[in-house]
Amino acid sequence: MQITQNEHYYLIQFRAMASPCEVLVETKSKKTARRLGKIARDEALRIEHSFSRYREDNIVHAINHSDGAPIKVDTETARMLDFADQCFALSEGLFDITSGVLRRAWTFNGSDNIPHENDVKKLLPLVGWDKVSWVSPYFKLPTGMQIDFGGIGKEYAVDRVVSLLHAATDEPFLVNFGGDLHAGKAPLGQPAWSVGIEAMRESGVAVKKIELKRGALTTSGDAQRFLIKDGVRYGHVLHPKTGWPVLDAPASVTVAGNSCIESGILSTLALLHGANAESFLNSHDVVYWCQR
Repeated sequence: MQITQNEHYYLIQFRAMASPCEVLVETKSKKTARRLGKIARDEALRIEHSFSRYREDNIVHAINHSDGAPIKVDTETARMLDFADQCFALSEGLFDITSGVLRRAWTFNGSDNIPHENDVKKLLPLVGWDKVSWVSPYFKLPTGMQIDFGGIGKEYAVDRVVSLLHAATDEPFLVNFGGDLHAGKAPLGQPAWSVGIEAMRESGVAVKKIELKRGALTTSGDAQRFLIKDGVRYGHVLHPKTGWPVLDAPASVTVAGNSCIESGILSTLALLHGANAESFLNSHDVVYWCQR
């Protein structure tokens, strides 16, 4: 964990969930900044440990290797599964945490390595939240299928950290985990935090400045994970019913809301609506910015 001071602020930086993580705290006390930074880092790492698909010692691994047997889950995992169930229903199947199995065919590394259509097609029977059995606290996943909380894990971590920091301090703070932000309250003497939306395909270039007083901002897009073949760019967000990216999606979608987990779902679903992303967001009456 690295701590640096900038005028009236302390910036705490660390890595978790394969992302750069930052907490900006308006305080004159380095001791306070360190204490709050430790709270944020410890919670981010706890959530990563609990829900990462890459670990072999957590509930996700147990479920994904259950071979069709029912698994009893803890209260926090039950809440995550409940939320995934709600998102699947409200999105009419577009948000599906079982679609991570499609990674067996797709590797978004900036190359032109597009999978064969048959390789994608043969994975589709392993996708479908409607095929699981979820009656809390028991979750049953058909053999060969997987769940992946990657679509909500980072956003959930931001919201959890914000809740813990609110309980630990009255100082103004801003949490930023890999571009998913949540402001506790505006800095003293300032109307808001000034946040730049980065040009998705021009690193370090801000295309818009947003004054964020309180609440969340999340961004989904294809800046880091994509493939390019014959001039066509394939973003990493896959349609769970086809197994393929939506080619006419925006380059990025930024959504403002009360929490990161709610805004994150909307920004992801907007990408999945492709050419109709703006219409989808307008129907939900949210503040958003699309880059095409």
